Amino acid sequence: MASSTLTAPLDQLRAALSEAGIDGGLKYLNQRIEHRYTAVYRLQDARLKNIGLYDKAGEVRPEYLAEVPLDVSLCQFVLRDGSFLTRNSGQDGRLDGHPYQGVMVAYHGVPVSDERGQLVGTLCHFDLVERDLSAENYLLMQQAAGVLREFLKAD
Repeated sequence: MASSTLTAPLDQLRAALSEAGIDGGLKYLNQRIEHRYTAVYRLQDARLKNIGLYDKAGEVRPEYLAEVPLDVSLCQFVLRDGSFLTRNSGQDGRLDGHPYQGVMVAYHGVPVSDERGQLVGTLCHFDLVERDLSAENYLLMQQAAGVLREFLKAD
């Protein structure tokens, strides 16, 4: 898919971010998919700190999603491999022995880099049930990561 077809969605994302900040941007991205959650995490030492989370169910963010040790997160694979996509972690052999295998079932994540190209965090869609992510929405995630980088700057 040509990146020109993403111009309108990226403009809409920028508008949502301008109007409602990170929460508005994540809500916009989440409304395009079936996943329950869309989140941005900032890498801080050996932990991933949640900067924003949109929950389709409208519930308060669970404490276990507020800050996650890198070595038990699914985000570690995004940072290591450049992306991590699984529609069903329970059936994904790459996760054999991982504590979240089959718990966080669907996970689709991309890295967020700063202006210098250094990895600073992740953008991810995830759910407790099996979910697919279209090629169009995956490409949008990759582009959105560049738009969201300003929200991952250290406090």
